[in-house]
Order: sequence, then C-alpha cells, then structure tokens
Amino acid sequence: MIFLDTIVLMMITLSIVAFIAIIVILLMIQKRKDYVIKKQLDHLEVEKNKIDSAPIIPELSKVESYLKNEKLEAMYNKWKERLEVIRSNQIPKITDMLLEADYSLSQQDYKSTIYKIAKLEMEIYKVKTNSDFLLNEIKEITSSEERNRAIITNLKSIYRDLYQKYSTAKESFGEIARPIDLQFENIAKRFENFETVMENNEFTEITNIIKAIDEMLKHMTVVIEEVPSIILLATSILPKKIEEAVVEYQQMTKEGFPLDYLNIEYNVTEANKKIDDILDRAKVLNLEDSLFELKVLSDYFDSVFTDFEKEKVDRTHYEESNKVFCRKLEKMNQLLNDIFAQIDDIRNLYNLSNDDIKVLSNVRESLCNLNGDYKVLIDHTGNNTFAYSKLTKEIENLTIKLSALEENVDNILDSIGSMKEDEVRARQQLDEIKLILKESKSKIREYNLPVIPQNYFVELNEAQVAIKEIVKELEKKPITINVLNTRVDTARDLVLKLYNTTKEMMKTAMFAEMAIVYGNRYRSAVEDLDKFLTYAERLFYKGEYQKSLEITINSLNKVEQGIYDKLLGLYAREER
Repeated sequence: MIFLDTIVLMMITLSIVAFIAIIVILLMIQKRKDYVIKKQLDHLEVEKNKIDSAPIIPELSKVESYLKNEKLEAMYNKWKERLEVIRSNQIPKITDMLLEADYSLSQQDYKSTIYKIAKLEMEIYKVKTNSDFLLNEIKEITSSEERNRAIITNLKSIYRDLYQKYSTAKESFGEIARPIDLQFENIAKRFENFETVMENNEFTEITNIIKAIDEMLKHMTVVIEEVPSIILLATSILPKKIEEAVVEYQQMTKEGFPLDYLNIEYNVTEANKKIDDILDRAKVLNLEDSLFELKVLSDYFDSVFTDFEKEKVDRTHYEESNKVFCRKLEKMNQLLNDIFAQIDDIRNLYNLSNDDIKVLSNVRESLCNLNGDYKVLIDHTGNNTFAYSKLTKEIENLTIKLSALEENVDNILDSIGSMKEDEVRARQQLDEIKLILKESKSKIREYNLPVIPQNYFVELNEAQVAIKEIVKELEKKPITINVLNTRVDTARDLVLKLYNTTKEMMKTAMFAEMAIVYGNRYRSAVEDLDKFLTYAERLFYKGEYQKSLEITINSLNKVEQGIYDKLLGLYAREER
C-alpha cells in the first residue's frame, strides 16, 4: 500500500514539473515574439523620425533669398504647402499607427499587430518618397548655381577650343565661314543669357539654356570637323574627277566604245545637283549625311574610271579573241567541207558505221548554227550596241562551243586515223609474226632431236592458220579494223606460244641428254643406277624429254647431292 502511494506521488510530481516546463517554454516563445515585433516597431519609429528630421526647412530658407520672380515664388509656396501636409497630416498619421500597433502588441494580439505593421511600412514608404522628392526639387534650385556654373565653365572651355581650332584653319571653311561665325556669336549670346538668368535667379530657365548651349556646341564640333572635308570634296576633288570622267567618256565614245550602259551624262548631272544641294545646306550648317554622300559620289567616279579601264582591256581581249576564233572557225569550216567531200571514200575504205556518219552530220549542223551566232555577234559589234565586257563574254561562249565541236571532230579524225594506223601496224606485225615463226622453225633444226612431240606440230599448224587469217582480212575491202586487230592479236599469241614451246623443248632435251651422259660414270659403280639411266634413255628417244630428265636427276641425286644445280651450271656455261 505504501509502495503504491509512493508511485502515485511520483507521477503527480512529474506531471506538475512537465506542466511548469510547458508554461515556461510558452512564456519564452511569447517573449521572443514580443521582442521581434517590438524591434520592428522601433525600426519603423526611427524611419519616421528620419522623415521628420529631413533638411527640407533649411533648404526652403535658402530659396527665400532667391525669390525675385513670380514663377519661383509660386514654386516656393507650393513646396511649403506640400511640406505642411507632410508635417501636419502624414507624420502624425504615422505616429498614430505606431501607437495602435504598440497597443495591439501589448494586448498580445499578434495577428492584428502584424497587419498594422504592414500598413505602417507602406505608409512610411509613401511619406518618405514624397519627402525625398520634395527635397530633391528644392535642391535643384538651391544647388543649381554652383552646379550650373561648373557646367557652363566646362562648356566655355569647349567653346574656346572649338573657336581656336576654327580660327586656325578658317581658310579651309570657304564660304561656310560666315555662317559659322554667326553661330559662334549665337552661342556667345547664350552664355550672356545664362549670366542674366543667374542674376535674376530665374533658375527654371537655366536648364533650357544649358541644354541649348550643349546641343549647339555638339553640332559645332561636327561642323568644325566635317566642313573642311566637305568643302574640299565639293569644290575641288569631285569637280576635278567629274571633269576628267567627262573628258575620258567623250574621248572613248569617239573611239567607238559603247558606253551608254554607264549613263555617264545623267549621273554627272545628278552629281552636280547633289553637290549644289550639299553646299546650300552647308551654308545653314545642315551637314546631315553630307560627307557620306560626297564620299559615295567620289567612290562612284573612281569606279567609273575603273569601268573605263575595264572596257579598254575588254576591247583588246575581245579583238584578240575574235581573231583567234575567226581563224579557228574558218579552219573548222574548211575541215568539215573536206571531210564531207571524201565521206564516201572513207566509208568504203574503213567500214564507217551509220552512227559515225550521224555524229559528223550533227557536228556540221552545230557548226552551221555557230556560224549564224557569230554573224549576229559581229553585227552587234559594228553597231556599238553592247559593251565590250558583254561582247567578250559572248565570244568566250562561242569559243567554248567551237572547242566542243573541235573535240568531237578530233575524236572522229582520231578514230579514222587510228583505223589507218591499225592497218599499217597490222602489216608490220604480220612481218614480225612471220619472222618469229621462221625463228621457231630454224631453232628446232639447231639440235638433232630424235623425236619431235606431236603438240609442237599442233601449235605450229594453229600459228600458220592464224597468219593466213590476217592476210585474208588485209585483202578485204572495206577493212573491218576490229576484226583485223583481233586476228593480229590471236596470231601473235599463237606464234609466241610456239616459240616458247620450241625454246623450252630444246632446253629440256639438251639438259636431259647432258644428265644421262654425266650419269654414265656411275653406271657400274652404283646399284640400280644403270636400270634408271637405261629407262631414261628409252624415254629420251621416244621424245618424252621432261620425264627422262626427271628420272635421271632423281636417280643421280641419290649418288651425288645437288647434282641438279651442278648440271644447271654446266649447261649455262655451254650455252654461253
């Protein structure tokens, strides 16, 4: 029983401790929240005090000393009214909102407090903006004298530098010097106006005067920079270029150059109008795009001289190309006339196909069209209608067409010439083939073979038949070159085959006989050697020379190693 009471007591104690801990934690959280919100309110109060302590009144006091005209006085009165609104209405309203927020905090109404703080921040931002804007407007007047005099001092320095630069090179400005002098006088009057306005404290007019002076000086900077170049281009360089272009144009026109496509006369008239317009605008110091337009004109007349030179070069090139083309065209016309005058004989002699004849006919038709195109070109040349640059391109195109025709004709002539060459070559090769056949027959007689193998006679007969076929083909009219070339190739191959067969057979027979003779020295001394050599001799006399050689070499190699190489060396020495 006592034990149960102790446990109950401990549980009650723990519950009380836990409850107290929770209470303490909640109090600490509340205190922390109060601290954070209170800090925000303190910060907002500081911001309100900054607005209240803004130096607007001291600045307004400075303005009172400038009140010498109605406009400034009206501005001063408006500023005072706006300041009164800030101090009498807006700042007290902020104070009341701070008190309300502080009271809500003291009542621990955190939701309401946070809402009031948000509204308070917006109100402080609005009032601060009004206050700052008002202060800046007032300072525009109170600080304008020092600031504006610094600006005017800098502008006067720019004015003096520009005037000095202008005075040093006044002659280069020509008739534009007078308007420039007047403009400098206008700027000087603006400086005087500035001083008058400053004395009368008409600060509202100062900004416009300074802006006007600044714009005028910027414009004068451009004027001083560009007018000498404009005068030089418009009164000296361009007129000289125009005059030279006109003289050159007239001279080349007399020499027969077709230059109408350049529109020189019209462009010269327009260029002079543009120069006059630029000079007229320069007299009132309107230089907009003037220098650019003059440079464009200068570049144009430079390009005109380039076109003149190109026409001269193109004319020379055209005349040279025309001579070459005319010579080639006459040669081609004569060649085709000669070919077609002999076309029947050529066809009968070399068996030309219908396709070959059609190609020649097409070439003649294309050449006829080319002659017509060339005549049109010559007519245009005589009329001075087209520029030589265009005529040069036309003659180049005709030359390309003529070259293509020349290539076609050359291919046909090469084909005909090749046929003739093939016939001559076939006759020459026939003599060479007969000579090789004769050498083959003579060579077989050099060595008294016991038997000539049958395959030799077969190859000999094939070669002789092939030679007869060449002779038959050469006697035909017209000659079929393809067939003739095939006959020659076949005969040559068969005769060379016979020659090689003869040479190899002679070598094998001689080598076999040498091996048998060499082996006779071992007949009595080596067992079974006599039997092999006797068998080899029988094969030799039957005409089986390769077999005889193999048996002899194999049997001797058992007696004397390397006998084949040794016998080969002996054979080579005998051959030499």
